[in-house]
Amino acid sequence: MGKRGRKRRSFPAHPAHPYNWGQVLMLASLWLLARLPWRIGVRLGGALGGAAYHVARERRRIARRNLELCFPEKDAAAREALVRENFRATGRALAETALAWYGGPQVERIPVTVAGREHVHAAMAAGHPVIAMSGHFLPVELCARLLPDAIPTVAIYKPMTKRPVLDRAMYRARRRNVVDALARDDIRGMKRAMKDGRMLWYAGDQDYGRRHSVFAPFFGVPAATVTALSRLSRMGRATVIPLFFFREGDGSYRIEFQPPLDGFPSGDDLADATRMNRTLEEAVRRYPGQYLWMHQRFKRRERKGDDLYGRRRR
Repeated sequence: MGKRGRKRRSFPAHPAHPYNWGQVLMLASLWLLARLPWRIGVRLGGALGGAAYHVARERRRIARRNLELCFPEKDAAAREALVRENFRATGRALAETALAWYGGPQVERIPVTVAGREHVHAAMAAGHPVIAMSGHFLPVELCARLLPDAIPTVAIYKPMTKRPVLDRAMYRARRRNVVDALARDDIRGMKRAMKDGRMLWYAGDQDYGRRHSVFAPFFGVPAATVTALSRLSRMGRATVIPLFFFREGDGSYRIEFQPPLDGFPSGDDLADATRMNRTLEEAVRRYPGQYLWMHQRFKRRERKGDDLYGRRRR
């Protein structure tokens, strides 16, 4: 049967179903982690991430390959130090997610600096819809909760169809932390949100397939990059403002709105995707250990059959 004729597989949604027990255990662990004082929880998460470096062989391999492709100027020892740092940061991100989803009043006391919010206010005051162009930085879940209430935000996300219990928990948490959460194919909802003066929070730095994608350089490596940002900004006549999240060395957090991308969209999807990737790359270079390097960003190649990750053929 061809792809179009296949029925989409459904997954049991009830938490009591054995298929979902692992997801329930994960959520229970997050809830318990959020009960700890936040600094202790984040340190514990970092320690767990450091331990995972020694056992998560496949993720370690992917992170190594991504860093090899993106930082060829670094020697092997420097890149391996980044891999270890990235695992610790990923563990901390687990604790930060626990705080974002289930943390109590202590979350409001976490130190955070919000820079550049005047760019959003100026665009909204001028009557322009705003799309926050972001990326998959590891502190993202916690920083979403720390976003200023004065900036009504709608998160665009990819539903986890194979993990319905986790997907439902994520959706509910994001709706608590921002104004709303919309699946990435809910174009009607996005148009309505922009019309209502809500900022769309969009991250297009993952490989979502060839459809509606162009191959634009990311750290000099062609990467399948969806053109949705250009289409959304053109459709809503929106101002595109880069938005990034960082964990500072003192344990505080930084939410940074950068100046709007003038002349975006340009009418050239490849040029727009290249500009988006370049802007993201500049942010990644500031805190390279805090980016999602365990994702196969360069999985699809312009020529089918090429493979940068050495995956086994089936």
